[in-house]
Amino acid sequence: MVSSNDVQRLFLQAIFSRRIVSQKLAVKLWEKCVDAVKASDDTLEIPFSDTREAWDAWVVKINAALDPIDLEFAHMNDQANGKELYALVNRKGDEVAQMATDYSPVEIVYFKNLIEQIMLAPNETYCITSFAALREVANLKPTMTKTHGEIVLNSFVAKGWLHVSRGGKYSLSQRTLLELQTYLRSTYPDEILECTMCLEMVTHGTACKTPNCKARLHTHCYNVYRRRNDACPSCKEKWGTDPSKVTPVGEGAFKDGQDKGKRRARRAEEGGDEEGDEEEVEYDEGSQSQSQPSQSQPTRTQSQRKGKKKAVREESMDVDEDDDEEAAATPPPTKRKSSRR
Repeated sequence: MVSSNDVQRLFLQAIFSRRIVSQKLAVKLWEKCVDAVKASDDTLEIPFSDTREAWDAWVVKINAALDPIDLEFAHMNDQANGKELYALVNRKGDEVAQMATDYSPVEIVYFKNLIEQIMLAPNETYCITSFAALREVANLKPTMTKTHGEIVLNSFVAKGWLHVSRGGKYSLSQRTLLELQTYLRSTYPDEILECTMCLEMVTHGTACKTPNCKARLHTHCYNVYRRRNDACPSCKEKWGTDPSKVTPVGEGAFKDGQDKGKRRARRAEEGGDEEGDEEEVEYDEGSQSQSQPSQSQPTRTQSQRKGKKKAVREESMDVDEDDDEEAAATPPPTKRKSSRR
């Protein structure tokens, strides 16, 4: 028998099939689900509203249903344009194991190694070249051929786990940053940068160049902030129009040759020294080296995150609203020690 609870079921099926969606598309899917259930039984009264308050209440309801199975309908903003994105996220266990349905164990290890090289990239670049990406194939046990590695690497990009730029640099995609956020924060605490404005992870944005200043902002947050402010939100240094006052975070900070000849790795947490010191390994196609996690970093409180995130969202909605070009279809019947230089 059709009931109002079927709206939740249809909505979750639609999200599962799409993995990551914009907030506008998610609202449209919700509306379509309500219409589908009403079409089956026109006597049902199912409230729907596209207001922000109604949407937030719907998300709370969805997460209450997902909580017993340790899933969350989580969201974050696109670092470049600020668009709000949603995805179902596993909040328990090794989040990278979510890929096990699509990839073999050795391919998952390859993906973990790529994440490590991206997170440990020097100069806060959070990206690697194709040379560095394929270099990791030689460090796998059991081994993988270079041809197989190229196929798997392309698959990571095609399925949205990695992003490749026009310049040929590989970085973590929005999907990976959202779905694997717990894994990234627990495994690479000292490599995590947080936006000074919204407190979310930053792998692409702008940094204040004042010595010892920790201000890092997403590209979108920086653009919104600069419309109304002329000084660094942390050290209060006047930025003005002088480009030397700020420096890029992400691919813009990449220096030619920074990842050639060596791979960045760490001593194994088990069997290595107690502090898990970093080691740099000369690249040799015959060599086999593995990397494991180590260390910790204090994090902001949840209330601080929510407060600043809400403020940034409200400010950005006043000055910037992106059109969503996606069309909605009817829903289907380990800890680390910093390696920064």
